Amino acid sequence: MEYPSKLLTDIVDEIAKLPGIGKRTALRLALHLLKQPVDQSENLSQAIIKFRTEVKHCEVCHNISDKPVCDICRNPSRQHNLVCVVEDVRDVMAIESTGEYRGVYHVLGGLISPIDGVGPSDLTIDKLLKRLENQLIDEVVLALSATVDGDTTNFYLYRKIAELPVSPQISTIARGIGVGEELEYADEVTLARSILNRIPFEKSIKQNS
Repeated sequence: MEYPSKLLTDIVDEIAKLPGIGKRTALRLALHLLKQPVDQSENLSQAIIKFRTEVKHCEVCHNISDKPVCDICRNPSRQHNLVCVVEDVRDVMAIESTGEYRGVYHVLGGLISPIDGVGPSDLTIDKLLKRLENQLIDEVVLALSATVDGDTTNFYLYRKIAELPVSPQISTIARGIGVGEELEYADEVTLARSILNRIPFEKSIKQNS
């Protein structure tokens, strides 16, 4: 499709680079912005730039934060001896929305995926292991998506954590989450039950073998 303005072409091309947005949706958003007051577009652009340049990752759990240490890690009412390991920040938000989990988190930043060239060194696994060595942690909950990459990462973490001098209990969320389902898309009730009814990881291996 040809556009009547190069400026329109440029903004459509940029918006269309966002995940899940095609050229038609990008065009609709661009024309919507054109109808709005100029200050609204300025506020949007400033918010994007500020977010991109000033957002931090928590020094403890690697969740997105405005401060060096996120609010969850700084909260004294959380169970700091209970760590839930997730793929990314969307999973933290999904679990928090259930209101059923009171521990803290560790965000891996992805999953081990040899096909995509993602190995353990590309994730925050080493930082997780150091955290478990240096802090008093009673239980680690592996809350990764029920996919091939999720199961691969789960098993790798299980072996590494089990090798620690003092290994915490290792559990995984119950399979209320369907096989092949991304954690972030699970409904809140199912996710809450999966967290509450977590099982020892060793038991999950036997069930899947």
